[in-house]
Amino acid sequence: MRSIQLGDKTFELSITSTEIQKAIYRMADEMDRDLKDKNPLMICILNGSFMFAADVMKKFTTPCQVSFVKLASYQGTQTTGQVKELIGLTEDIVGRTVVLLEDIVDTGVTIDNLVKQLNGMGPREVKVATLLFKPDACKRDVTLDYVGLSIPNEFIVGYGLDYNGYGRNLPDIYSLVK
Repeated sequence: MRSIQLGDKTFELSITSTEIQKAIYRMADEMDRDLKDKNPLMICILNGSFMFAADVMKKFTTPCQVSFVKLASYQGTQTTGQVKELIGLTEDIVGRTVVLLEDIVDTGVTIDNLVKQLNGMGPREVKVATLLFKPDACKRDVTLDYVGLSIPNEFIVGYGLDYNGYGRNLPDIYSLVK
């Protein structure tokens, strides 16, 4: 599909599933090299990262554990600037290597807040793996250890990303038509 309609918005194809999978293979290889012998705890940030995390985990061969946190910072097509924790972490991370699996880093507010929270819990290190990064939208000084693709500052849906809850199931990524 070259374009889709979600509610009152039209979106055009931006990143194909083939491009997404190619980026994930590269990232998983980098993570395997860096994280072997570190017993990492992979933390999927829900809701948007569920597809990304699942695909990374299929390609990541290093023994690890997986957990989930649920955060929210978007309403419609705009970030609220507030990070709302809906479901929290239950694992003990003291002395562990923690890898956050995030679908997208745009303003950096969510990932910055979460990294600071986790660092206060005594991990050995916290690393960030994001499928998508919007450098032009980033307002925080965040360290991203693994980046799949850098993209323009456009509102996107698909591959876990949504518009008012719709579009997460799409295998490709689409940009909002202005």
